[in-house]
Amino acid sequence: VQLQASGGGFVQAGGSLRLSCKVSGMVVSISAFNWYRQTPGNQREWVAHISREGSTNYLDSVKGRFTISRDRAKATVYLQMNNLKPEDTAVYYCNVERQGRGYWGQGTQVTVSS
Repeated sequence: VQLQASGGGFVQAGGSLRLSCKVSGMVVSISAFNWYRQTPGNQREWVAHISREGSTNYLDSVKGRFTISRDRAKATVYLQMNNLKPEDTAVYYCNVERQGRGYWGQGTQVTVSS
């Protein structure tokens, strides 16, 4: 499984960005998709989850602002981020779960200025 994340950038507080994660390779049997984020010196933090059935979960601090979704035809997972805050600044990573294993993309930088 290969993951290619994109869509990061620089935005002012209150702005929006949409991250994309293109999934390729053995996409059969993928059970869930996640977005994580990481800031320097800190552990990677889980942000959002969408299951194969479409159920979603979010980190409390992003509820109501972020939306995870997927397009099966494009084999792509998205993270729509609205009302961004400086504390959302991080490298964002997509992750998929397949047959008990996790796979990671390369990360995309999101910077939110105050």
